Amino acid sequence: MLQGGYSSVLDARSLEEFRGEVIRFAQDIGFRTVGAFVLVDQRIGRSEYVAVHNAPQGYEEAMHDQSCAKRDPVIQHCLKQTMPIIWDQATYTARGVGDLWEEQAHFGYMTGIAMALHLPEGRHFVFGVDRDQALPRDPAELTRLVADVQLFAVCAQEAAVRVLTPATADGAVPRLTPREAEVLSWTMEGKTAWEVGAILGITERTVSLHVANAMQKLGAANKHQAVLKALRLGLIH
Repeated sequence: MLQGGYSSVLDARSLEEFRGEVIRFAQDIGFRTVGAFVLVDQRIGRSEYVAVHNAPQGYEEAMHDQSCAKRDPVIQHCLKQTMPIIWDQATYTARGVGDLWEEQAHFGYMTGIAMALHLPEGRHFVFGVDRDQALPRDPAELTRLVADVQLFAVCAQEAAVRVLTPATADGAVPRLTPREAEVLSWTMEGKTAWEVGAILGITERTVSLHVANAMQKLGAANKHQAVLKALRLGLIH
């Protein structure tokens, strides 16, 4: 089963196929939620990323809260190291951020395994699986589980870079309106549609329409991928 899963994710040719393989692997090894992220360093203090996940409704906003990310010990571990981290409530309380664990535990993120692969050209691939049940206590069983996650992450990163950060098919650069570029720029800063609307003096619905138009022009599956592609094409800075 696992060998087939490894080859299947390598063969993924679209965002939908890649997401399906990632979720299938996580569920096959007993985890309800999973996230795979490609991060690209832009310059000092700045980075861009795009992700696939199956986060429950209501949690996605928290996933993109940069202030929380800077406090999250699992994320900070992955940004600096390549060894997997096995985490639970103690990981957060030991670092004085038990409140973060309490917030995510409400959505079923109570324990998990996460790791990162740091690639050339300032690219990073972060992969993690999560669940609301304790991990195996038997050391041998836990070691096998971590090894499965490591092997899958190595296979998945190649497909992730190809699928999540695709080049434009014909080399043509889409043209965004000034307002579409402005909305994407604020989205890049982590602002919600409501916050962007308040800043620009337009309605939340209008913001969403601008984002949708930009996504269509850029061939992006979500607003975060739209931001990533707009950055790569020099449409926003």
